[in-house]
Amino acid sequence: MGTTRRRFILGTLGATGALVVGWSVMPPRQRLTTAEPLPTTEGEKAFNGWVRIGTDDRVTVMVPKSEMGQGIHTALAMLLAEELDADLSKVRVEHAPIDPIYFNLASTVDGLPFHPDDDGAVKQVLEWMTAKSMREFGLMFTGGSSSVKDLWLPLREAGASARAMLVSAAAAQWGVPATEVQVQQGVLRHASGQESGFGALVEAASVLQVPRKVALKDPSQFRLIGQDTKRLEARAKGEGRATFGIDVVLPGMLYATVKMCPTLGGRVASFQGDAALALPGVKRVFAVDGTNGGTAGVAVIADTPWHALKGLEAVTIAWDEAVPAARFDSDGWLASLTARLGTDAGFSYFSTGDVDKALAGAARTVQATYTAPFLAHAALEPINCTVQFKDGRATVWASTQVPDIARYAAAQALGLDTEQVDVKVQFIGGGFGRRLEVDFIGQAAAIARQAPDGAPVQTFWSRAEDTTHDIYRPACAARFTAGLGADGQLLGMAAQSAGQAIVPEALKRFFNLPMAGPDKTTIEGSFDQPYAWPAARIRHEIVEAPVPAGFWRAVGHSHQAFFKECFVDELAEASGSDPVAFRLALLKDQPRHAAVLQLAAEKAGWGQPSLPAPDGAPTARGVALHRSFGSTVAQVAEVSVGPDSSIRVHRVVCAVDCGIAVNPNHVRQQMEGGIVFGLSAALSGRIDIRNGRVQQTNFHDVPSLRMDACPRIETHIVPSTEHPEGVGEPGTPPIAPAVANALFALTGQRLRALPLQLTPKQA
Repeated sequence: MGTTRRRFILGTLGATGALVVGWSVMPPRQRLTTAEPLPTTEGEKAFNGWVRIGTDDRVTVMVPKSEMGQGIHTALAMLLAEELDADLSKVRVEHAPIDPIYFNLASTVDGLPFHPDDDGAVKQVLEWMTAKSMREFGLMFTGGSSSVKDLWLPLREAGASARAMLVSAAAAQWGVPATEVQVQQGVLRHASGQESGFGALVEAASVLQVPRKVALKDPSQFRLIGQDTKRLEARAKGEGRATFGIDVVLPGMLYATVKMCPTLGGRVASFQGDAALALPGVKRVFAVDGTNGGTAGVAVIADTPWHALKGLEAVTIAWDEAVPAARFDSDGWLASLTARLGTDAGFSYFSTGDVDKALAGAARTVQATYTAPFLAHAALEPINCTVQFKDGRATVWASTQVPDIARYAAAQALGLDTEQVDVKVQFIGGGFGRRLEVDFIGQAAAIARQAPDGAPVQTFWSRAEDTTHDIYRPACAARFTAGLGADGQLLGMAAQSAGQAIVPEALKRFFNLPMAGPDKTTIEGSFDQPYAWPAARIRHEIVEAPVPAGFWRAVGHSHQAFFKECFVDELAEASGSDPVAFRLALLKDQPRHAAVLQLAAEKAGWGQPSLPAPDGAPTARGVALHRSFGSTVAQVAEVSVGPDSSIRVHRVVCAVDCGIAVNPNHVRQQMEGGIVFGLSAALSGRIDIRNGRVQQTNFHDVPSLRMDACPRIETHIVPSTEHPEGVGEPGTPPIAPAVANALFALTGQRLRALPLQLTPKQA
């Protein structure tokens, strides 16, 4: 279904309530069979929309999620292989085509602005209708730490369905009851001694009716799920055979690079490209508009990347910077957000009890204001996209998390229908939410239109262009106010934050669609936590800015966790309580969350003296607990301060409850990666904007944590048989507050702004 049609249907459904009510009671559509048969190679047969099996016993799993280092291809293959009882060594993964059965239901449902503990009828109905709607009109994307959660049942059902077909074929050939056929490691056996690999039964099994109802294994029967498993693509990456977007090489391919207006949203007034065209290898020089939230600039197409870069250096450009962002200053913006706090503005996302009464009757009031800056994604693989536009069709090779939005963006740039664009998803060298955007894809498609003779063109950005033209994690400010009784008990808490809203901006960038209602991403991490506040009111005011705001790893949790967990620590100190004990008191009705906190504290040696740093400097511990993307993570950080007032993190103990851990090895890796990513931002991450121009340009001023500064990380997974939840992002939010709280324990100073910086006096 093309995106244009999807937009029409969404509008129609919204206008015809009676039809929606009738449609909503119908059972959801199946997620087993694609609208069009899967393409196969010689000797292969498709058993459903998720799996092909070859006569050579090879099993190919169709995966609609992008592999960007998180190991998702392996985890999802494990789900299908588990129920198929396949030999994992004979399983390979192929990226799925665009089809409604691959649409992401879980992330969209999770995006509804409900508290996770809300089990009311309204929430249940809206979740049901949202899931049904997304099955029909949704999007195929990788994000929201939702991949395993979204496909936990579809892939297992697909594997079980294919297994049942193989068993039926074997039973018919052997003349035995299907119940007597056993399957293990890709081999079917019968007590009579008859046995066969998958391949010998492919022809007979693939023509059987696809079963719609299949029995799935009980967790006690799992052979693969729950086991540490090596990544399927690891060898290809280690040997340099894996193809990332930047690795795409095609016959006759040309290369393009772009210089965009330094002011966000600026335009090209004029340019002189004759000097560039006179250089060897340069083919074209032309202006290109900004697309999907991007900024306009000048592009050069050449024979090689080097020729394109040299050609761009020779272009003289005059910019039109009379745009709204030209008056924007990030420091002033944060100050203006802070000034908005304390009013009654904004939408209330959570309320319980009488907060005003609790605060009025408090013996002591505690108040704190926190800020977080704009952030760039700074993924290692530079922005790139390859497009060939020829004979009225286009092919896009891209490292993208959103293949059908990418297809739509390319189609819009080229004046095509979406069915005339083919997207080939490549490995991603770091996404962190940046590859949820399609500004660079629309731009690459527009550039490919200018290619001589329909040659494929790989458009790439320099690191400076990437850093200064990102779609940024929005800056945010928050103020928390709480009242304590004379006995130190918490009576009530009010929280307010202000900043941009991501989802409305994204819908406008992608489809030029408005969004009605509240945006959860603005305040997730504050209103949706497990703490039992005696009384609470949590709200957020959406404030627009001329800076493109996008999804950054953990989204709203990335800053709201810092605000909330630092304030909880301040409340513990004000009440004279131990930070862990204070949190446990607020979790008295949440045993799963309390168990995570207790596990992290126990493994970290909470309450016992911490060892000195290697240079003899004193250390201290800080703790943070946070629930995001369905998972609960507790972290204890051990820190010291260097002679130059540098903040040094020596050890991080992490405990996580993510439901059943499909591949515990992946869970540990994702916790480690999330901690390093979050620690990089906590210690040095910021984007400063002056007169609409981003000041940082490269890793020297957007630094990532170096190996010699990386702490020892210990991850402990809570055993569980519950439905799996997210792990790609939940490791990031708790690390900044854990470090900030440790610094308070060590220095007595509260740092309420990110990135964390101590002055010599504070140290």
